[in-house]
Amino acid sequence: MNAYLKALRAPFLAGSLIPVIIGAAIAFTDNRLSFPLLIITALGVAALHLGANLLNDYYDARGSDPINLRLTPFSGGSRVIQDGKIEPRIVLLMALLFFLMGSSAGILLVYLDRPLVLAIGLFGLAAGWAYSAPPLQLMSRGWGEILIFLAFGPMITLGTYYVMSGSLSWNAFLLGFPHGCFIAGVIWINQFPDYQADREAGKKNLVVRWGTEISRYLYCAIMVLAFVVVVFLTGAGRISCLIMLSFIAFPLAFMAMRILWKEYRSHEGIIPAQALTIQVLVAHGLLLSLGLVLSRLL
Repeated sequence: MNAYLKALRAPFLAGSLIPVIIGAAIAFTDNRLSFPLLIITALGVAALHLGANLLNDYYDARGSDPINLRLTPFSGGSRVIQDGKIEPRIVLLMALLFFLMGSSAGILLVYLDRPLVLAIGLFGLAAGWAYSAPPLQLMSRGWGEILIFLAFGPMITLGTYYVMSGSLSWNAFLLGFPHGCFIAGVIWINQFPDYQADREAGKKNLVVRWGTEISRYLYCAIMVLAFVVVVFLTGAGRISCLIMLSFIAFPLAFMAMRILWKEYRSHEGIIPAQALTIQVLVAHGLLLSLGLVLSRLL
């Protein structure tokens, strides 16, 4: 049982459930929050995310993972296939099962008079498949990071708000941009320890294409951009300035950038920065949501 739980890489669900919380907070500001619909949405998004994790493990087991010796708790896959704990076909079957569960949640929401969930959900399903699976395998073509930004950022916040309200919102879309940056940052920093194996396996993600020395500049730019977007949204008068509470997470981001800057060649030295990047993602998203909630209550 432990092997199956490990294969899911469930702790990474923060990457998809935090934007659900943000979308729900936006709906709350418009007095449109529905807890039953929120639960269905969260379960559907989580299922699609777990399916994508499993599919990624399945295809990486044929690519970079077998030759990757620079493992960390946050990168290098779950290793359940490499360690002989679960057969590859079982991992693939589990992925398809979770995709089916996520699709079922989407079908239920369509039945509950949310027809656009079909398009948004299909985008999420297609993103999970196209990121890892051939013939596209966007993770190897330099498009994976952009796809993750969209799929785990603005598309989830927009989709969650739509499920709650039955309507689309530019604010809901734009408020997903900071989280999209952070989840892209998670993917980005996790590619540093994998750099050598990815390059040897022909997995040409953006860190492989740019090299680790230049990519550390880009990681810092991604992290800073997330906070800049928050300033832009408040400065443009679109959103309450209370979302600036999210800046409380900036010291964590700064520490992550400083560690990566010094330790980018060390797969062990980079581990604290990987952990901090995820902590920033969670803290920023929760604080942003808190600011939205307070904007309605105060």
